[in-house]
Amino acid sequence: MTQLMTMPVPTSVGSIDQYIQFANRVPVLSEQEERDYATRFHDEGDVDAARELVMSHLRLVIAIARGYLGYGLPHADLIQEGNIGLMKAVKRFDPRRGVRLVSFAIHWIKAEIHEYILKNWRLVKVATTKAQRKLFFNLRSFKKDSNALSPDDVAIVAEQLGVKPEEVVEMETRLGGQDIPLDGGRDEDEERFAPIAYLADPGAEPVDVIERTEQAMLATEGLRSALENLDERSRRIIEARWLGEEGKSATLHELADEYGVSAERIRQIEAKAMKKMRGELAAVV
Repeated sequence: MTQLMTMPVPTSVGSIDQYIQFANRVPVLSEQEERDYATRFHDEGDVDAARELVMSHLRLVIAIARGYLGYGLPHADLIQEGNIGLMKAVKRFDPRRGVRLVSFAIHWIKAEIHEYILKNWRLVKVATTKAQRKLFFNLRSFKKDSNALSPDDVAIVAEQLGVKPEEVVEMETRLGGQDIPLDGGRDEDEERFAPIAYLADPGAEPVDVIERTEQAMLATEGLRSALENLDERSRRIIEARWLGEEGKSATLHELADEYGVSAERIRQIEAKAMKKMRGELAAVV
């Protein structure tokens, strides 16, 4: 059996090239060796056996990660995320299913790299649904140049990837965009057109926010005080007509039946109470 454990694992490497050279020197396991190590880890929890499986497949992660360099993220980071996927695959690998680890691990390695790219490629996520993810990682391969896809091309891509044409158009637009600094940098001319200039909320100034909060508190306290100064019948009418749950306000006729008076009399009491409350609230706010 190949003795991988005799190869020292460097605790630190000076560059990604040195790491790749090291990974390429690790011997590839035969099918029988792979099955033996996997059985030891699966049945006995032998961590050293799991280590051998991971070490012998480092070059696979490097090869897969190299295919994602076009997204502008560091190769070392892609490899690191891929290695996490490899370790997850080793943990879940069952040698009795008759499948080689390399075939089983590819899915887990790509899944981790995909997740890393989606989280770090832009400040704002460009793909969240299954269809968007599929388009994100495949749309570029369908484009022959930097020009926008024609309607016919959009239809072809949608059919081949099993998504809607409008989803293809939307993802192409997202991929063609870029992150824009909120403040536009230090250049005065740039800052004039920066998002902070036209996205600012005039009402979001701290002083305005505090003032509105205080007014709301005063209005709440004033409303409570104004209600307390009403007689019991007037307070009951105002609460039933205006302060009940949405869609459950009492009608004039319902209150008229409750107090044994006409609906017009209830309206008069309501109007008088409202006038009194407005005066008290105006003095508070």
